[in-house]
Amino acid sequence: MKGILLGAAVGYVLGARAGRQRYDQIVRAYRSLADHPAVQGAAGIVRAKVGEKTGFGRHQPSSNGHRRDPVIPRAN
Repeated sequence: MKGILLGAAVGYVLGARAGRQRYDQIVRAYRSLADHPAVQGAAGIVRAKVGEKTGFGRHQPSSNGHRRDPVIPRAN
């Protein structure tokens, strides 16, 4: 626990010293990476695979017109 607090304190101090300019630079780099077409394509593939395995993202209409939650089983 002490290690986590120490790490958080060091990160805070270094972040405060870096200032707003460095923060903005990091955000711009992240956004340019996240918006890259190759990254978007890979994210779409991962979403599809996760959807296949978990059932999230599929719309399965029930008899009453409401979507059932694929994780929580229906109570009898």
